[in-house]
Amino acid sequence: MNINNHTYYQLLGVALLSFLIMSCTKISTNVKVKHSGALRNIMSGNIEATISLDTLSQKEHFYALGAVADLKGEIQIFDSQPHNSVVIDNNISITDSYAMKAALLVYAEVETWNGFNIENVKTKVDLEKRIFETAKSNGINVQEPFPFLLEGEVSSLDWHVINWKDGDTDHNHDKHKQSGLNGSLDNNAVEIIGFYSTKHKAVFTHHSTNIHMHFKTEDNKLSGHVDDLILNKKMSLKLPKR
Repeated sequence: MNINNHTYYQLLGVALLSFLIMSCTKISTNVKVKHSGALRNIMSGNIEATISLDTLSQKEHFYALGAVADLKGEIQIFDSQPHNSVVIDNNISITDSYAMKAALLVYAEVETWNGFNIENVKTKVDLEKRIFETAKSNGINVQEPFPFLLEGEVSSLDWHVINWKDGDTDHNHDKHKQSGLNGSLDNNAVEIIGFYSTKHKAVFTHHSTNIHMHFKTEDNKLSGHVDDLILNKKMSLKLPKR
């Protein structure tokens, strides 16, 4: 069968277009946020393990935050590298081990991120609004949970690392903050892992917010739960690439 040059190039173009579409389909995957345990269960006194971190240790580009089983520390994992924090002899100890269990864990695998400079965002409330606006304007489905990263120097950051007293069954937010060690950072470079959701209050966000954040300092000497923060004039926000 003879095919003239015009028809040949038409067919070739269709074939190439089909290949590109198929290739894009293969590499364009949605980030799925998963969780184990729930804040409402913890507040009801159920602080037992719901998942073992070692079952997730082979995942690539893995990001997570949560609370250690029995509320004996904080979990934060950046790009498959744990920076978990526990209180030992009234000091913070950082461990890079997956040999831990979690009462609560929120996690996702993100291979590639898009970076955005955020300016004129100061408070945690401002930040939550900007995350929503930036995600929505860049094609992220804000009706579903998604992870985010923050990098840069914060003006201040209030933190805690929980160390719950054995046998105490009276749970509330203030006691959780005070049970271990807590403090404030001023003008420190940090990396923050967070998750945004409008549908997971009392699951992995508290009732008054749509975000849950943990942090580590740039020098890896401190990590834990973010209670509050004041941003500097310019920070980098990263969202999953679509």
